[in-house]
Amino acid sequence: MSDFKRKTSELLEQMRGSGHPPILTVNGRAELVVQDAASYQKLLDRVDKMEPLEGIKRGRADVEAGRVTPLREFERGFRKERGIPSRPR
Repeated sequence: MSDFKRKTSELLEQMRGSGHPPILTVNGRAELVVQDAASYQKLLDRVDKMEPLEGIKRGRADVEAGRVTPLREFERGFRKERGIPSRPR
């Protein structure tokens, strides 16, 4: 961190040139990662795209493992828990 404080502009130029964010340490242990705003936004965008895929993977794993509830059974319990009358068939 001391180097970053003393050489901020130099380290930022190095980061822009290499495209790699510097990792700042305190007492020899990684403490912070300095990243430019555009790279950070790209990272957030990737996470936003990955979250739905992870949910789909979990859902498929549940189906494959037999952890499913038939729709009619789910609907019956859902309506009962919330005091919603059954639909006419």
